[in-house]
This record gives sequence, C-alpha cells and structure tokens, in this order.
Amino acid sequence: MNKKRISLLVSMILVMAFTVVGCSGGSETPPEGETPGTEEPGEEPGEEEPGETAKDTLIVGMGADAKSLDPHATNDQPSSRVSKQIYETLINQNEKMELEPGLAESWDQVDELTFEFKLKQGVKFHNGEELTADDVKFTLLRALESTHIGHIVGAIDGEKIEVVDPYTIRISTKEPFAPLLAHLAHTATGILNEKAVTEGGEDYGQKPVGTGPFKFANWVTGDKIELDRNDEYHGEKAKVAHVVFRNIADNTTRTIELESGGVDIAYDVQPTDVTRVEENGDLTLLRDMNLSTTYIGFNANKAPFDNVKVRQAINYALDMKTIVDVVYAGVGAPSKGPLGPNVWASNQELDEYGFDIEKAKSLMAEAGYADGFKTTIWTNDNQQRMDIAEIVQNQLKEIGIEAEVKVIEWGAYLDGTANGEHDMFILGWVTVTGDPDYGLYALFHSSQHGAAGNRTFYSNARVDELLDTARGTADPAAREAAYKEAQEIIRDEAPWIFTWTGEDLTGTRANVKGFTQHPAGHHKLAGVYFE
Repeated sequence: MNKKRISLLVSMILVMAFTVVGCSGGSETPPEGETPGTEEPGEEPGEEEPGETAKDTLIVGMGADAKSLDPHATNDQPSSRVSKQIYETLINQNEKMELEPGLAESWDQVDELTFEFKLKQGVKFHNGEELTADDVKFTLLRALESTHIGHIVGAIDGEKIEVVDPYTIRISTKEPFAPLLAHLAHTATGILNEKAVTEGGEDYGQKPVGTGPFKFANWVTGDKIELDRNDEYHGEKAKVAHVVFRNIADNTTRTIELESGGVDIAYDVQPTDVTRVEENGDLTLLRDMNLSTTYIGFNANKAPFDNVKVRQAINYALDMKTIVDVVYAGVGAPSKGPLGPNVWASNQELDEYGFDIEKAKSLMAEAGYADGFKTTIWTNDNQQRMDIAEIVQNQLKEIGIEAEVKVIEWGAYLDGTANGEHDMFILGWVTVTGDPDYGLYALFHSSQHGAAGNRTFYSNARVDELLDTARGTADPAAREAAYKEAQEIIRDEAPWIFTWTGEDLTGTRANVKGFTQHPAGHHKLAGVYFE
C-alpha cells in the first residue's frame, strides 16, 4: 500500500474517532474445549489406535444464541444455523446454490401452478415416526400461518396442497411463481412431524424433532445448545458424535476461544481479527463471498429524496472504496447494485457510481440544492453501521449536506422505517434463496412499501412490471433478462447508496476437516471431522 493510500486510511479513521456521537454497540450477526484427537494423518475419521481417545465433540462458537428451534417461530441466522443440522427440506441447495434432492427424491412440474414431489421412503423422524406426505402438508399449512416466514411460503395455495399417496404430494401456488423450488430449500421449510409438534405444544421450539443427521439433546439458554448424532439417519451418518453450539457474543472473546481450543469453529470472525487468525499456524481462516448486502436507503417519498438527481449526487459524493477499507478492513467489496455477485442473474455489468465530487455538485445544482440541505441518517446500534454513518456524514459536507446521525433502538428502528419516519437509513439484506426474486421483489416492488421490505418507498411502474414478469415465468432466459433490466433501472434511479456486499469469515482449528461455508450462512456440519 502506498503512502498516499495509508495517509487516506489514517485520516478517515481519525475522522471517525473525532466525529463519533457518543454511541456504542456491537457488530451484527449474526461448550468447554476438549483435547484435540491424536489420529494419525491418513486414518479414516473415527478410526483410532489402541489406547487413544478420539475427539468426538465438535464445538462451534456463534455470536448469538438461537431464538427458537421451531422454524416457523423465527427467521434469524443463529436459529437457522442450528436448525439446519436438525431438520431437512424437500429440496437441498448446495454450496453453489444448485438445487438437489432432499427429502423429495424427485419432482415434476404438473402445470404452471403445480409441482408433484416424490418423497424418499423409509425416512424416520427423531421420535421414530416415519416421514409421509401428511407431514409435508402439515408443515406447509402451519408455515402459512406464521408471521415470521410469510414471504418464504406465502405464494403457496394452502387449499391446493394435495396428498396423492403416503409418499407423493402436490403443491400449488396461487399464481405462477418461478422461485418456488428455491423457497422450498430454505431452512424455514424444514419438514416437521405433526405428532412431535402437537406433543411439544408451546414449548416445541425448545424440543425440536426433525429427520436430520443430528438430533436435539439439550439447551442451556444463553449458553449452549447440544446435539447428538442421529444414528438412525437415512443417509450418510455424521462423522462426529456430538455438536455443541456455544453462545459467545463478544467478537474478540470468540476469536480467543478459537485460539485456545475452547471452540473448534468460530463463525463470523471480525475483519479486525482476520490477520490474527491467518497468521496463527494452529488455525485456518475460510473466506467466501456470501449473499448479503448492506445499503443506505433514501426515503423516496420525502423531499429532497424524491428527486432522483439528489439521490444520484449523494452516490457520486461518497468514496465507497475507502468506507469498505476503513469499516470492513477490506473484507467484502463495494457493491455495484442491489444484488451481490453470488446471486443468480445479478447484473455485474452495471457501472459503479464512483467517487466524483464535481459530478455530485453539478447534480445538486440541477436539482435546485446547490447550497445543500439538512437531513438525518438513521442506524441501529451496530458498530459497523454507526461507523459507516459517521464517515458518510463527514463526506456529505463536501456537497453542502449537513447530516445528523441518529442511533435508534432496533425495535423502534424497524417500526420507524416501516412507517416512513426516516430520511436516510442503513440496513442489510440476505438473498437467502440465491434467487433474485428474494433480493429484489420485497425491496423494490411498489406493493411492498414499509414493513414488507421496501423501506425506501421506491416506486417504478417498469420495475414492478419486470419483477412481476420474472416471478411469473418459468423460462430462465426471460427471467434473467427481466431481472437485469430491473437492476439497471434501480441503479440509475438510486433509491439506495449501493454500499457493500458481504463475505463469510469462519475460523477453524487446523485439525478440523470437511467444513465448507454455505453462501446463505447455514453451514452443514455432518461432514466435519477431526484429523
């Protein structure tokens, strides 16, 4: 890095230090250690010499405890990461986001609204009950009643879920809905057992029953969740006997626990700890671009942000490369548009706005705001978002905009942005299914204003038409063309400041093998073992 670049980064850090408004907060998210095993290289996992004790418990450090292990009661990342080990879906989505058979060994499209699924036979739930099509129907009808996952299953017509025979089920949507298969791979659609749910009652989320490679064992709220291997699993058995998820909220502490062997895997290593993990010979750092994006939104219903030239001017006025370097320490990348590069049909040919103060000033003058204006930037108490807000506040002064940073409690933040009380705000989104419908429809369709996802209150008739067309046709080429055109319009009309596309950072002990990261953050652990 040259001296000019170092000087720029240092100056930005100093700006942050002197402009902080007295706020604090942690980064977002989202078992005791054992002696490492003594297996010799080349031995099969689990094979041991006489007198040796193999390590059979995998300990995972997460930044937050799960909220519930009922997939219909929540949609948060920590809960999904545990549920992924317990439940299975009709369809799997591998690390390349390709659809593969899950509990459904095959499927066919009957007509433009209906798919027929053939279930794998002989699958047992953890309570010994056999999986049948009745369980699938029960799961989907229950999911449709959930306020937490309506955007995932809402396209399904509950009155047209038909059990053909014990191992065949037909699922219909209300209207043509091309992303259905990807949605059925989401962790929220993990198949439940009706008997277990009924017996569990209100406490079912604390005693879950699935068909997955691990089964629930114990939960010490706020501390750890323990899972045991499902030795009756219908597929390849898990390579470790136990998994423990430890709740370690403090990022630095989580890294220290990884260094000391208190955990074998640490999720969400912070950018500031990257070098620390990379330079430790006992550790391995995995880095993979994920499906997340962070953005700064404008309230397009409010002046002056109802003027597209103002929104464009602000995009030109911000040096996003420096913001990513300073706040994220080079982790991830500045975003070109609303979708990250891992999402299918993401338009990576979009021109970045770039950093051009003179262009920004010219657009402000054309919009009638040559002297600037006063506004507010809302954020929750997430340290990275607060840091972004402070830098943006400082850079906007160059074009005459005086921005006040307001740190709002999370619940009030969501309510306020849903009600349109904000001017500018910072949020993130994860296109969990890998399908652009998930990352565009809720955020930019005019029918989704407010709590549904479109908190910028952006409206464009052509964008609506393109998004409706894309979700209603099964032709991949037609869908891709529609999504790419929609992204061009969104980029040009700039309801967002396109900020950052994220990267998954996971640290493991060097003796941990077989771990791979899933772009959605729901990492499978059945194939992990110790060398």
